[in-house]
Amino acid sequence: MAVLAALGAAVLYALASVLQQRAAAEQPLERALRVGLLMGLVRRRMWLAGIGADIAAFVLQFVALSHGSLVLVQPLLVSGLLFAVPLSVALDRRRPRAVDWTGSALVVAGLTLFLVVAQPGRGRADISGNAWVALLVLTVAPGVLLALGGRATRGPLAAGLLATSGGVVYGASAALTKAVGHLLDAGVVHALSAWQPYALVVLGLGGMIVVQSAFQAGPLAWSLPTLTVVDPVVSIVIGAVAFGEHVTTGPLSSILEVAGLAAVVAGVFALARSPSVRGRAGQPDGQVDDPRVDGTTPRVDRGRTAAPGRRDQPEAAVDALDAGASPRSVSTGPMRSSKLSR
Repeated sequence: MAVLAALGAAVLYALASVLQQRAAAEQPLERALRVGLLMGLVRRRMWLAGIGADIAAFVLQFVALSHGSLVLVQPLLVSGLLFAVPLSVALDRRRPRAVDWTGSALVVAGLTLFLVVAQPGRGRADISGNAWVALLVLTVAPGVLLALGGRATRGPLAAGLLATSGGVVYGASAALTKAVGHLLDAGVVHALSAWQPYALVVLGLGGMIVVQSAFQAGPLAWSLPTLTVVDPVVSIVIGAVAFGEHVTTGPLSSILEVAGLAAVVAGVFALARSPSVRGRAGQPDGQVDDPRVDGTTPRVDRGRTAAPGRRDQPEAAVDALDAGASPRSVSTGPMRSSKLSR
């Protein structure tokens, strides 16, 4: 039950990430880490579709954590990136590249090795009040500092810092989700009389704003791999240390577990190099034709607003820019806006 629910959540989280990033990337940068970002996004049908997928994924994750451990469930969510790439490929009508297959193989092999060797156990359903205080301080404080650092910078560094912050917050949220699931076993009234459900709502909303800001900062390749790696790593540490979840130890077991996680990380960042994730085909890694990415501003020429690097575009595309469309909405690459967003 836990494995199937976790894999289902991974698929839906992948769909949500692709849809939300495409919508968030078109929002003004000055809205980052502000409620105004969400206010602008709620007007986009693409983003709302992504939120619907997010909610369904969270329900499945909740079920998975109610029946399994953090050490088991959260690493399985990494497999969401395996589905994010083909979703982007399908939306952009591309064919998978060799790097897609290589990255996917590394993620699958690494996850399999880690889970087989670690043999995760459920551990405790809840922890003491002092342990909760320590857990939240050690996750929320770094998360806030990382988010502030992301807001103070631009480009890949901003996206990476914000994604790291989101991953840390999501790791803490997963621990709260596990605790709330245990509280619900005694009834809804009992659960609502505890503080954990309310803390989960606060962290969930805060994490959503941070992650949407990371998606807004640039291409999916700048944020999703980091978010995908940090969340399960933080969750594994919380599960093993705070909740006492079983993880096989010993010299050989530890080496194999680290090797498995290293393969997952390598696979995630290999997938991030996929043209379907990083930006337009034929461009160097990380180069995206967007004035927010390279730090330049649109120039005005003969009364016409033209985005950098667009002088050779068809006239219709330039006219679309004149009408106020986002540069991505007229591009032919993977970051173009879908019909869902109109």
